Amino acid sequence: MVFVPLQAIEFAHSPLVTFIIGLVAVVFLLVVLDLPAFIGLIIAAFTVGVVNVVFVPDFAPSEAATAVAEAFGNGMAGIGIPILMAAVIGKSMLESGAAQRTVRGFQNVLGKGNSDVSLLGSSSVLAIPVFFDSVFYLMAPLARSMRARVGRDYALFIVVVGAGAATTHVFVPPTPGPLAVAARVESNLGMTILVGILTALPVAVVAGLVYGRWINGRLDIPLRDTMATTTEELQEVADRPTSRLPGVLESLAPILVAVLLIGAFTFVDTFQESIPALVSIQPVVAFLGDKNVALTIAALVAAYTFYRYSDMTQSEWTEELTEALKSGGNIAAITAAGGAFGAMLAASGIGDYIAGILAEVGIGLLVTAWLIAAIVRIAQGSATAAMLTAAGIMVPLTGQLTVHPAYLVMAIGAGGNIFSWYNDSGFWLVKEIGGLTQAETLKTWTVLTTIIAVTGLITTVIYSTLFPLA
Repeated sequence: MVFVPLQAIEFAHSPLVTFIIGLVAVVFLLVVLDLPAFIGLIIAAFTVGVVNVVFVPDFAPSEAATAVAEAFGNGMAGIGIPILMAAVIGKSMLESGAAQRTVRGFQNVLGKGNSDVSLLGSSSVLAIPVFFDSVFYLMAPLARSMRARVGRDYALFIVVVGAGAATTHVFVPPTPGPLAVAARVESNLGMTILVGILTALPVAVVAGLVYGRWINGRLDIPLRDTMATTTEELQEVADRPTSRLPGVLESLAPILVAVLLIGAFTFVDTFQESIPALVSIQPVVAFLGDKNVALTIAALVAAYTFYRYSDMTQSEWTEELTEALKSGGNIAAITAAGGAFGAMLAASGIGDYIAGILAEVGIGLLVTAWLIAAIVRIAQGSATAAMLTAAGIMVPLTGQLTVHPAYLVMAIGAGGNIFSWYNDSGFWLVKEIGGLTQAETLKTWTVLTTIIAVTGLITTVIYSTLFPLA
């Protein structure tokens, strides 16, 4: 008779097995076989679904297929229209010269040598009222135009755009993630915003400028055709004299419209209880500020400028917009497939499993919260889910804090941002819209998110030690 150790039996039935199988499957399909990203991710999601049938109670065999389809559909519901409209905005801004005119405006103010600073500052500010993905949709055309303008440094431009948007996204309310965590741990919103800004500033500089300039000297990323715009078209626009480009205000109009509409909704939604007068306009602002509507309006603004500054007939202009939508559809499908893969990993219970183990570890509360958020993020892909999972675990322990709860929000936000990879829809969004290879995305975006997580924790520990605010 063969005796199997109890620990081995427990491991064989733990969500870690599902995670390992999913990891092997996605690497084999995408790296070894080099399948198209959408096909590889969907097959990997189905694979994890089948494994869930074996290990997850009440996960029926039919769900191995239907759960993937539902997760994919939910992903498309969240990002389908925004990505399609972002494709129209991107193509319109790039080919009308609006993005190029904006880039030249930045350079006139800050100097050509500070192009990275202008992109970092812009993406950081935009991400306060706007979701990360919307910011990246709007800033990617500027990064591509900046590369066409200066002829180099694309790795740097992608990193600073990502760093600015990502740091604000996880540290500064009213961005939804830190806002929800602050509510769960009962941290004062005003103090959380202040601590979030003070945390985001040094982290964005280290992750964006320091790392961006370091990796830029070691990784030369060329411009590639993406979002229905070729490198030749980009270069032609970059060589145009300023007199043949749209004005600065018209060039910025798509970004301003999107940010103002979404920002107005964020403001009203956050402060309507304390400012009763806002309640009356909430329905209108909620409609116009929905990212689907806001980006559609911004796309119309951008497309109109594209039409004005091109020599095309209306039918030719329509065909160009259709090409942009085709490109956007492919990006949306890949992004939603990455989300479906992450959702199947989450269905295995890996998040609760890891959180339960780490909740028993006898280390400081801030580091414990960071670890829970970080490992859940790596395992299932969603930064928001990782942050909320960690917040839920830490709520009963907040009474033991010897520092302000805002620092707990920062630790959770930092951990939830770590190591964005194949199971994160954001990874595929950056890759496809930025025109990067998988390897380039891992070296820029994945490393960037990890630096944000580590420097965010270090910054939080330093601040909480020097200024506990308790």
